[in-house]
Amino acid sequence: MDVVVGRVAKAHGIRGELAVDVRTDSPEQRFAPGAVVAARLRDGTSRPLTLSAVRAHGERLLVFFDEVPDRTAAESLRGALLLADTDALPPTDDPDEFYDHELEGLAAVLADGSPVGTVREVVHSPAGELLALDVAGREVLVPFVREIVPEVDIAGRRVVLDPPEGLLD
Repeated sequence: MDVVVGRVAKAHGIRGELAVDVRTDSPEQRFAPGAVVAARLRDGTSRPLTLSAVRAHGERLLVFFDEVPDRTAAESLRGALLLADTDALPPTDDPDEFYDHELEGLAAVLADGSPVGTVREVVHSPAGELLALDVAGREVLVPFVREIVPEVDIAGRRVVLDPPEGLLD
């Protein structure tokens, strides 16, 4: 299974460098020279890319890939999602930390077991993480904090919610 670790924002300069929006908690590992990521292009095709150099640039990374020799090649990657294999992810040592892909697809239930919906995705915002739930065909955003999501049961494929009144309306 693949997980998104970045998105190509744009070409940077004329030598094939790319500005990448980071979508991983461990960019130093995912974007280390020599690392290989799969680029899923806007047309749906994928191709492997090998990182040759990386440097920080504000909130983004500027990266060179062996397979991207110039600006023309870099421009062709604009908007591509950069994917890594989840099998290569290190285990989390903290029992309260989860990878996004572990949460996506879990059933969301109330403490009494009544179903609420399904976790569609984890949204990373400046204020913190939110669980985007599919509740009867509509999206509901739930703050991913212990007070509202007191239990995450990966093995049981569910998250337990204790929402304040009105949150799920």
